[in-house]
Amino acid sequence: MKKLILFLAAILALSLNSCRETTEEKTEEAIEAIGEDIEDNTKKAGEKIEEGADKVKEEIDEEIHETDDINDEEINDEF
Repeated sequence: MKKLILFLAAILALSLNSCRETTEEKTEEAIEAIGEDIEDNTKKAGEKIEEGADKVKEEIDEEIHETDDINDEEINDEF
């Protein structure tokens, strides 16, 4: 009877260890995926910021040179 209990305890210990390793591996994979998502989204945000800055620069240049256009026509501010 003692041998059976020891055998079952050994199996339980091995299975718990196996579950722990699997959990650690899944956690590592999840952390890596989160890191990749953060990296990708940071890159996308940077690209959007650059696009916005370029557009603002273009609008400022148009205002300075009075070439701001609507439907590709120059605006005349003469009254």
